[in-house]
Amino acid sequence: MSALAWFAFLSLAVWVWLLLGQGFFWRTDQRLPKAGPGGGHARAGAGAWPGVVVVVPARDEAGVLPLSLPSLLAQDYPGRAEVILVDDGSTDGTGRLAAELAARHDGLPLTVVSPGEPGPEWTGKLWALRHGMALARARDPEFLLLTDADIAHEPDSLRRLVAAARDDDRDLVSQMARLRVTSFWERLVVPAFVYFFAQLYPFRRINAARPRATAAAGGCVLLRTEAAVAAGVPDAIRTAVIDDVSLARAVRAAGGRIWLGLADRVDSVRPYPGLGELWRMVTRSAYAQLRYSPPLLLGTVAGLVLVYLVPPAALVAGLATGDASAAWAGGAAWAVMAGTYVPMLRYYRLSAGTAPLLPFTAFLYLLMTVDSAVRHHRGRGGAWKGRFYSGRRTAAGGGEFTPRHGE
Repeated sequence: MSALAWFAFLSLAVWVWLLLGQGFFWRTDQRLPKAGPGGGHARAGAGAWPGVVVVVPARDEAGVLPLSLPSLLAQDYPGRAEVILVDDGSTDGTGRLAAELAARHDGLPLTVVSPGEPGPEWTGKLWALRHGMALARARDPEFLLLTDADIAHEPDSLRRLVAAARDDDRDLVSQMARLRVTSFWERLVVPAFVYFFAQLYPFRRINAARPRATAAAGGCVLLRTEAAVAAGVPDAIRTAVIDDVSLARAVRAAGGRIWLGLADRVDSVRPYPGLGELWRMVTRSAYAQLRYSPPLLLGTVAGLVLVYLVPPAALVAGLATGDASAAWAGGAAWAVMAGTYVPMLRYYRLSAGTAPLLPFTAFLYLLMTVDSAVRHHRGRGGAWKGRFYSGRRTAAGGGEFTPRHGE
């Protein structure tokens, strides 16, 4: 066989393994259980619902806050609950707008605090969470809901999260919010973002009785307060750029039980109308995900080429040159790839007919990953709303960096 055919068969073998041996990552059935009569709490009546404090870190979020904050204030929760919004150095009036929205909307009480600029070796979001969680713990809640300022919740969201945590005895319950898929680039890139995340951290393996993976989705995390204290968070992860995965690992290391799934009633309202916005979202953390390691970067690029780019290249080249083996293996690998992508497209209510475009999207992610490394080595890594976190891997696997302001 030709070299191209060998690579095509190797890619096909990898896809067969991914299909059957990677925790069925491509399935989208890891969801919160549907609520039963009266809210779905199997263990206790309405009078026994635990106290919850919702903590929302927010930096320059005036554009999305009117779509998200009222949904938190309107939570139909039977127990004691309140919202703390931490204004992380906003320059667009985020804190003032939050107070105005609370005054216009009846519902949960809202407190707005401003912690000032991050301390040394703290990322901005975790610095905001530190202050919000400290204030929340003074209320002595059983649970903390950590949710981003761009996340909108259906009225029963908090109730369902708490019910799932208590009924299944979980210390951390996290949902990956359904991201917006309105523009062309959102439809092309966003479902693949979630698909790649699930491939890296199969939800079934995270949720198993004997877990083999650990992760969370930072936009929506219900965390038992005593588990947060036992894990020492957020102080223990203060340097993390990928804070949600770091949070989950800290909780699990302290003996906590974790659940992660796709959301049905939690949505991100943040728009990514163009490729540039999506590009910045990915490049912010891609190289951090690789622990700032050039060898891991090279391995990732090689893996993306073999798994996603070789199949269509082998099919086209095989048909053009009469290499039947390369064409057959490439076509079969591409078919398996597209088939595993269909459930995610359906979750996002998009046409399954776009599944064969996944190699092109993977190529974009390859370029984004390389660009993330380049930005890091130029001191522009981890960019988020005017802050840059340029770090290097430490012996403990964390980040060591100096936060800087950008233009």
